[in-house]
Amino acid sequence: MRKTLGKIDVRSNITNAIIIIFVIHKIKELKQTMKNLAITLLLLFGAGIATQAQDVAKKDSAVKDNPNAPEIVFESELHDYGTIKNGSDGSCEFKFKNTGKEPLVISNARGSCGCTVPTWPKEPVMKGQSAVIKVHYDTKRTGAFTKTVTIESNARSNPKVITIKGVVEAPDENADQAMPFKKVQDGATPLAK
Repeated sequence: MRKTLGKIDVRSNITNAIIIIFVIHKIKELKQTMKNLAITLLLLFGAGIATQAQDVAKKDSAVKDNPNAPEIVFESELHDYGTIKNGSDGSCEFKFKNTGKEPLVISNARGSCGCTVPTWPKEPVMKGQSAVIKVHYDTKRTGAFTKTVTIESNARSNPKVITIKGVVEAPDENADQAMPFKKVQDGATPLAK
């Protein structure tokens, strides 16, 4: 009986070893399949980006080659605030004209940082017409500044960049003393009701 058990043990060990080898082989095949899948997906992604870039290049080329394309021309591409007080009005306007033959559509205008917020016309600007892009700068930031606004449109010169600059004075130190303070009673906390 021990001999039979021994043969069964040897056979089961061989069977287990074959199963383990088979599983390891399948795992290696699966890893290779996953690698192939990942490589294929990366190639498809890269091809998609290349195709999109070509489409954008064709569109830009078509606009630049179009003799009737709209053109955005600013009276001034720079607004200099000079030296202004901290907290003063940081708004300005950039007046422009569509000198092309087709309607000008501004699709986006973005400031170089969150302190510069542009507002632009959402409706098309017809040929020969003028409009304005309003820019607001947060003047609670002390010191010299130079910020840009990038304008994306269907104009021949796309994108177009306009600039604001200036110096914001430090806040008046005496201004804090003008603030009324309520005297806190002994033992009270500022949050007490």
